[in-house]
Amino acid sequence: MTSASMAQPIRFHHDCRREVVLGVDTHKDAHVAAVVSTTGKLIDSRSFPATADGYQQLPDWARSSGLVSRAGVECTGSYGAALSRFLRTNELTVIEVNQPDKATRRRRGKTDTIDAEAAAHAVLSGRATATAKLADGPVEALRLFKMAKVSAVKARTQAINQLRAVLVTASPELRESLDGLTIPKLVRACTTLHRSTASTATAAAVFTLRLLARRVEELDDEIAALKQQITDVIRQHIPQLLDCYGVGPDTAAALLIATGDNPERLHSEASFASLCGVSPVEASSGKTQRRRLNRGGDRQANSALYTIVLAHSAGRHAAAATSSDASPKARPDAKPSAA
Repeated sequence: MTSASMAQPIRFHHDCRREVVLGVDTHKDAHVAAVVSTTGKLIDSRSFPATADGYQQLPDWARSSGLVSRAGVECTGSYGAALSRFLRTNELTVIEVNQPDKATRRRRGKTDTIDAEAAAHAVLSGRATATAKLADGPVEALRLFKMAKVSAVKARTQAINQLRAVLVTASPELRESLDGLTIPKLVRACTTLHRSTASTATAAAVFTLRLLARRVEELDDEIAALKQQITDVIRQHIPQLLDCYGVGPDTAAALLIATGDNPERLHSEASFASLCGVSPVEASSGKTQRRRLNRGGDRQANSALYTIVLAHSAGRHAAAATSSDASPKARPDAKPSAA
């Protein structure tokens, strides 16, 4: 080797055949991406706008550093949902990454670049392995309908509570005329109250009761329409689910939303049980060997399974009671058969 060649500076060239991992910290207006080598070294980081052009630029930029097949993305169900869909169309495996734990954040500090790098490290180390849920099919439609229905039910409950609160402070004549009525009858009665032009407390109470009652009726129609939409989607795509005993539109929607539009990401019944928080977890220490129930998982899906189990239990008890009533041994007046 000559001295002239030794004097030349050594330049590092990117080898596009080497494997790299992409990590993305998502936000409402911009996403920060980081590319990490398989040895865990940060290669580059950059911010991209949360627009169609930004989505197109992000994978192209990442591929300039090497071969990208995996991407760890934070908040794949909210800020990162659209980006996750775009990355999947670009043949990238999108892995859902949780936010860094507080101990790591206290030790390293907090920046968007650090969070993006941590997302890539979570994929590289195997700490994050869950494939992100798809959000472009019938399950996404169910999620939107369910979200609107839950908020409508909450608003209806609030309106009914306010209606009752108005009656508590209303005049005795008005309160006694509506006392003892069930919710449907109370709502119908309030809508037929006669308005008064006098600016009195009773007139204000009548006006408020009519307004709240009409709001409850409108929310009833909205809830019924959303429930029908949920039922139609389930019957169109997964009709056999509603045929199961104890499974209704709400519980079926909760289970499907937890699963996502790509159920193949759940490899076994055990993974589904873990997702719903009904799997056993080791809780052994020393000579004590025991297990406890998983306290994590999707709580809405966990509640749906609990409702289904209660329905099954009630059905078994009802069937047992019916069979015992039909049995001659269960009747006190039954006479023993002749031998």
